[in-house]
Amino acid sequence: MLATVPKPPMPPLPEVTVPLAELVPPRCRHYFSGRSDRAHYRTRRYDFGGSAQYMPLVRAFLDTCAAERDDDYRYLFTLLGSELANNALRHSRSGQPFGVYTLTCQRTRLGLHLTCRDQGARDSRPLALDQRLHLRPSSGGLDLAAESGRGLAMIDALATSWGDNGICDYRQVWFFLAYDLTDSLWNVQP
Repeated sequence: MLATVPKPPMPPLPEVTVPLAELVPPRCRHYFSGRSDRAHYRTRRYDFGGSAQYMPLVRAFLDTCAAERDDDYRYLFTLLGSELANNALRHSRSGQPFGVYTLTCQRTRLGLHLTCRDQGARDSRPLALDQRLHLRPSSGGLDLAAESGRGLAMIDALATSWGDNGICDYRQVWFFLAYDLTDSLWNVQP
């Protein structure tokens, strides 16, 4: 039997700075332009890598999806969509190495519907196929002193409607934001 010499571990790869636009295929670059000069769309979908370093790209995608609306609407849609993306990174396997999550924006006559599909909860135990475990916003999430739980509470308060599929291993969280901000606390005076 031949003796083998153990190989030294591979040195870590160097970090490089690459413009985020270089990571987007040419056929999808208009998803991130921030302009409304492209033809109307019904659905836009993009898969994002599981790192917070891609959040500027996520915000550009969301802002471009709402580019035909006023500044308040664009800001609110981008804020709520960023919150879904951050939750996918923080609470699911999508935020682990080689993770990915998908944002799908559907435009309707009444508003924009955004769905975030992640790779499932990091610590989920398998449930029976007929069991659902739906997300609920934290009761104290809108308290300014809250340490956690603010994201879903904010989505609950500011989106027209929201929900999830209740499947921990293949979570899809969505919200709908009406163009006139119906049922949103955004323009409500305290």
